[in-house]
Amino acid sequence: MTRQFEKTLECLRLLPRALVVMLAISAPILMVPSLQAADQTIIEAPTMKKTGAGFVLMVSLQRG
Repeated sequence: MTRQFEKTLECLRLLPRALVVMLAISAPILMVPSLQAADQTIIEAPTMKKTGAGFVLMVSLQRG
């Protein structure tokens, strides 16, 4: 076999792996335009109830 033929075979062996990697990287990017967003685009965490323990701890930990 010639050297050029060996290089071609090596390239053809690596081509499926390269295509899989490119597909895995580009799939999320290509999916973004196809998703339909709702009216509200900001996702916020639910607010926690305030228990008032901070003020009690501040007063009780002061040294007199």
